[in-house]
Amino acid sequence: MSNRTFLHRGVVHSVPDPSRLRSRPTAVLAVGLLLAAGCSPPPEPQVRPRPVRVAQVQTAALGSNAGFAGEVRTRREIQLAFRIGGKLAVRRVEVGDRVRKGQLIAQLESDDDRLAVQSLKAQLIAAQAERDFLRADLERFRELLQQAVIAQPEWERHETAYTAARERVAALEAQRAQAGNRLACAELRAERDGVISGLAAEAGDVIAPGQPVAVLAQFDQKDIVIQVPEQRVQGLKPGLEVVAKLGADGPRPLKARIREIAPAADLLTRTYTVRAALVEGLDQAALGMTATLWLPAPKPSAALAMPLSALFTTPADPSGARVWIVDRSSATVATRRVRPGAPLPDARIEVSGLSPGEWVVTAGVQRLAEGQVVNVLEPVAAIAANDLTHREGARP
Repeated sequence: MSNRTFLHRGVVHSVPDPSRLRSRPTAVLAVGLLLAAGCSPPPEPQVRPRPVRVAQVQTAALGSNAGFAGEVRTRREIQLAFRIGGKLAVRRVEVGDRVRKGQLIAQLESDDDRLAVQSLKAQLIAAQAERDFLRADLERFRELLQQAVIAQPEWERHETAYTAARERVAALEAQRAQAGNRLACAELRAERDGVISGLAAEAGDVIAPGQPVAVLAQFDQKDIVIQVPEQRVQGLKPGLEVVAKLGADGPRPLKARIREIAPAADLLTRTYTVRAALVEGLDQAALGMTATLWLPAPKPSAALAMPLSALFTTPADPSGARVWIVDRSSATVATRRVRPGAPLPDARIEVSGLSPGEWVVTAGVQRLAEGQVVNVLEPVAAIAANDLTHREGARP
């Protein structure tokens, strides 16, 4: 039995010759069903909702003290250096040595300066002798002038010689004092009581004027230095009493007082340097020891907060921050442009342009489309006011 073939939608179908199927109704029915099946459109694929995580936006509030890690430093460190250059002959201190005011720290080779002082001393003695002789000689010629034995020009010549000798003595005295000062500068002495916290030269090194040789730190005044973000520096002022703890498991809390707040933020970290002077526990606080400074929390804020991961940008508007708003009734999402504010603890951020109680997508923001149906997974805990307590530490 011969068959007929035809092409439908890129598929070749083969059916028997109809003239041979007149006595076979069932075969004709089968051919009709085959043709009907080939002409029906394919079923549309079913779109599954995309799973997302969400969080609710509510008012932010910071309630408790915050702890900031820092370092114990001396209030003042002095760079000890020679005022003159030369070869370092001896250094009499090591790191960690406690020194008293006026104690010898280091000394330069000073043989040439000592010889210069001796030479100037000898010249000064000779000049003083000549000055004294000319002064006595001038007195004798003054008497002769009064007796009209000599003329006025002769007396003036002796007066000029005496004046030159006197000024030469004054010049040599100044040179001798200068050489003595230089000889004294060959000795480097401590300007105040303290501890040697650093060394920058060894015996035998050639030192330039002003080149640091040692670092002298005061041990009677110590600060805790921390870096504070801009949203926490508000409300801080010099003289504010705070609480400090030394080390990871330090002893009892110590009293401290804010002494200095940097007027400008660091260009890299965008934080402000805050120094708090220790009021007690100076003997326990070693230089370089880690410490924690507890700062009082600022006043509660009326701003809204949400997770930082909810923010995203689009290629068409790279400078505008957006979020996906979830409509819980229809399970769809829509974009909204917002304005982010100051960062908050726990990877959160202040934001404007939203309403309290709205839900935002926090995971999967880069794979959504406008009006897309989503499957809300287990929601993140609502960002309520009582959940926004600063978790950087409780009051010690």
